Amino acid sequence: MAVTRTATATWQGNLAEGKGTVSSGTTDYWTDLPTSWGARTEDPNGQTSPEELLAAAHASCFSMAFSNELSKAGFVPDRVEISVEVVADKREMGWTVISSSITARAWVPSIDVETFQAMAEKAKDGCPISRALAGNVELSVAATLES
Repeated sequence: MAVTRTATATWQGNLAEGKGTVSSGTTDYWTDLPTSWGARTEDPNGQTSPEELLAAAHASCFSMAFSNELSKAGFVPDRVEISVEVVADKREMGWTVISSSITARAWVPSIDVETFQAMAEKAKDGCPISRALAGNVELSVAATLES
């Protein structure tokens, strides 16, 4: 069964001096988050950006995928903490997302380090957001097993 989620955005003015907002459409949970070109390429000044939203989507997706892979292998995690750093840079074709780096910390009873690392890699490759990015941006995961 296919699933559809939506979001909306508005923009006023030109790219460099304009401003906009972004809102969740499916849930209306977050509305009118401010965004601007400066928030994307300079100091965010309390505004969000598509790259930050991509990092949030990747972190959320990976946390679920990692928990799922661990559980399928018989190791239900007590907790996983995920952060994602999305990097964009100006290239000859213009500003481009070039990498999404996942940092994972997890508390998983009775798992060995090798299995833990293998599950992190499997989750990186299997997460739907990772699959959407694969071949377009560099993907990496650094996972730490906490005791």
